[in-house]
Amino acid sequence: MMHFIILALAFDGGSAALADAGVKADAGVADAGVKADAGVKAEAPKPSPETQALVDRMQAFYEKSTDFTAGFKQDYTYKAFKRTTTSTGKLIYKRGERGPQMRWDYEKPEPKSFVLADNKVRLYDPAALSLTISAMSTDKLSASVTFLWGQGKLANEFSISQRACEKCSGVLLELNPLRPDPRFKQVRLEVDPKSATVLKSTVVDPDGSENAITFIDLKTNVGVPDDAFRIALPKSVQIVDMSAAMKAPAPKDGGL
Repeated sequence: MMHFIILALAFDGGSAALADAGVKADAGVADAGVKADAGVKAEAPKPSPETQALVDRMQAFYEKSTDFTAGFKQDYTYKAFKRTTTSTGKLIYKRGERGPQMRWDYEKPEPKSFVLADNKVRLYDPAALSLTISAMSTDKLSASVTFLWGQGKLANEFSISQRACEKCSGVLLELNPLRPDPRFKQVRLEVDPKSATVLKSTVVDPDGSENAITFIDLKTNVGVPDDAFRIALPKSVQIVDMSAAMKAPAPKDGGL
């Protein structure tokens, strides 16, 4: 299942072949919303006043941000193979009348674009001349993502505590889900104590693999236009529309 933690934070729920882009996907989920286990919700221990204050400031920061841009470095560590792959690129985000929109443009090791907009996920692979479209209902995402656009409270879904970390750039917050979740085992956020922004997000998969994303040069409220989430396509591109369970023809205007 997809972990695009953007502030990914970890994006966790999805459907598309994203493994080559360093993003794991579960192509068997039709609407890209992975339902959490219906187990009994654990009683959450109250975070310390210091931790709660930082979490509140962090959520308030993103609630006030209508858009942001950033560079990113993604390190995915496969526990079974003891191997790490690294990808870099740029990220843009916007919320508004069309709902949350997000775009990840991978630059290295190879170009790929990943766009979430209008409750759909689009993955464009220019080398393969292919575009895969999947449905994604943003209201089924975890609070580890939705708090970015002012929805969901982390304390309602996670037990949150601070952990010591000598190598961290900010304060390390450890988030453990209050009920079993098949999408991830744990989320760790490194938060700047001054700005309350997320510097790094790490999602731990159920198998122990880790998807870590470091955010670089974050800028907020820069006026991102809606057309920034439009992918320019060559006429020869092959489009597989999994959201409609059919193969769609290439758009006449060369964009989508």
